[in-house]
Amino acid sequence: MGTRIEKDSLGEVRVDDARLWGAQTQRSLENFPIGVEKMPAEIVRAFGVLKKAAALTNEELGVLDPVRAEAIVSVADRIAKGELAEEFPLAVWQTGSGTQTNMNANEVIAHLGNKNLEAAGREERLHPNDHVNKSQSSNDTFPTAMHVAAVSAVEERVLPALARLRGTFEALSERYADVVKIGRTHLMDATPLTLGQEIGGWASMLAHCEEAIRRAEEPVCELALGGTAVGTGLNAPAGFAERAAEKIAAETGYPFVTAPDKFHALTSKDALVSLHGALKALAADLMKIANDVRWLASGPRSGIGELTIPANEPGSSIMPGKVNPTQCEALAMVSAQVMGNDVTVGIAASQGNFELNVYMPVLIYNFLQSARLLGDAMRSFDERCARGIEPDREAIAAHLERSLMLVTALSPVVGYDKAAEVAKRAHEKNISLREAVREMGLLSDEEFDRIVDPKKMV
Repeated sequence: MGTRIEKDSLGEVRVDDARLWGAQTQRSLENFPIGVEKMPAEIVRAFGVLKKAAALTNEELGVLDPVRAEAIVSVADRIAKGELAEEFPLAVWQTGSGTQTNMNANEVIAHLGNKNLEAAGREERLHPNDHVNKSQSSNDTFPTAMHVAAVSAVEERVLPALARLRGTFEALSERYADVVKIGRTHLMDATPLTLGQEIGGWASMLAHCEEAIRRAEEPVCELALGGTAVGTGLNAPAGFAERAAEKIAAETGYPFVTAPDKFHALTSKDALVSLHGALKALAADLMKIANDVRWLASGPRSGIGELTIPANEPGSSIMPGKVNPTQCEALAMVSAQVMGNDVTVGIAASQGNFELNVYMPVLIYNFLQSARLLGDAMRSFDERCARGIEPDREAIAAHLERSLMLVTALSPVVGYDKAAEVAKRAHEKNISLREAVREMGLLSDEEFDRIVDPKKMV
C-alpha cells in the first residue's frame, strides 16, 4: 500500500494512504503500542455528536462559514451512527486528557470532509484545528464525550435490561404469592415467608437501584463543552456552551445542559464516580440475587432444591446429566468485574493536577465496560434463567414441615425459654415440634395446629 505525508506542529509523518486520519493520530498509534484495549466505540460516536453540535453552533454564531459547517456535519453524522469505526484505532492507554482521540476525530472529519468538498468542486478546505476543533479544546470535548457516552449507555443498555428483569421478578412474585416456604438467615432455618415475598424482595432491590441510578445520572447531564482549555472559555464565542449543549440534547434525546461551572467540569469527575457507584450498588444486588437463586436451586438431590431453573447446556465434561446454574455464575462474575472497575473509576477520578483530570480514558473505559456488561448480563439472566424459575413444591413443603423455627409462633403462648426447649428436644430426638410439645405436655395437638400455622406466620 502507498503512503502519504501528513504534517503537524512537530513535522512530517507517513500515513497509510488508505486511512483517513492524520499526523497526530499516527503518532499516537506508533507511540502507544500498549495492550489491546481500544477507545470505546461509544466515545467515538459521542465525538460525532459533539463535533456536529459544535459546527452548527459555530455557524450560528458567525465564526464558521456554512460550507465548512456542512462539510463537518456530514462526516460527524456518519461517525455518530457508528460508521468509519476503522478510522479510530487508538489505544485507551494514551494521553490522560484524551487529546489524541479528539484529534483523531478532528483529522478524520477534516480529511474526509475535504475529499467531499473537492468532489463537489468547492474551493474551501477544512483544517482539523482551525475549523473542526473551533471553539473547543480536548480538555472540554473529551469530558463532554464521556458524559454523552455514559448517559447513553445507562439509558440504552442498563436501564432497559434492569426494567425487564425487575418486571420478571414482579410477575414471579405475584405468581408464587401463595407458596409458603421456610425462610433462612445466617444460612440457617428461620421463620416462614412466601416465595412471592422472597422474589418480591429481589424486585424491590432492582427498583431501588433504578431510582439511585436515575438520581446519579442527573449531574452527568452537565457538559464541559465551552470551557475550552482550563475552564475560562478562551477562544469560544459567547453563547457557544449553551447552544452546543442544546444541540447535543436535541440530537441524543437526553436532557444535556451546559455545566454551570466549567472549572469543576474539567477537573472533577465526581458525577461519573457517583453514577458508577450506583452501578456498583446494582452489581452488589445482582450478585446477591444470583447467589440466592443458585443456592435455592442447588441439588437436585443433595442441596436445597426448592427452585428449578432452566437447563441451558450440559454442566460437566465427565459427569453425565449434570446441569449447573451457569447464568447465575456469569451474572456474579460480571458483578465482580463491575466492583473492580469501581476501584479504577475512583482512583482515576482522584488524579490529575490543578485544572484538569488526566486519567479520563481509563475512567470512561471502565465505566462503559460496566454499563455494557451489566446490560448484557441482566438481559441474558432474565431470558435464560429468571423467566424459567419454578418452585419445587414438594421440596418446599418438606423443608417447611421439618423446620424447627416454626417454634417461634409458640413463644407468645409458652414463653421464649419453653419454646427453645421444644426446639432443642425436637432436634435432639429427631421428632416433630408437635411431638415435642405433646411429650412436654404443653399443648394439645389441636392447640398446636391452631397456633403453629405457617400460613398465618407470613
